[in-house]
Amino acid sequence: MTVVNLNKFKKARDLTTKKTEADQNAAKHGRTKAERLAEAARDAQASARLDQLKFEDE
Repeated sequence: MTVVNLNKFKKARDLTTKKTEADQNAAKHGRTKAERLAEAARDAQASARLDQLKFEDE
């Protein structure tokens, strides 16, 4: 017979449970770093374009 440390088993089980829950939340709510950077670049480009098109009073 082999002796099994139940604490290690429970910790491993809890870790996998938390990992799957975190992955589900990330898919539901999160965005990748590339998506955030792309959106920031689009916003900066749109802002720069609007600044170029502004009329300045002389």
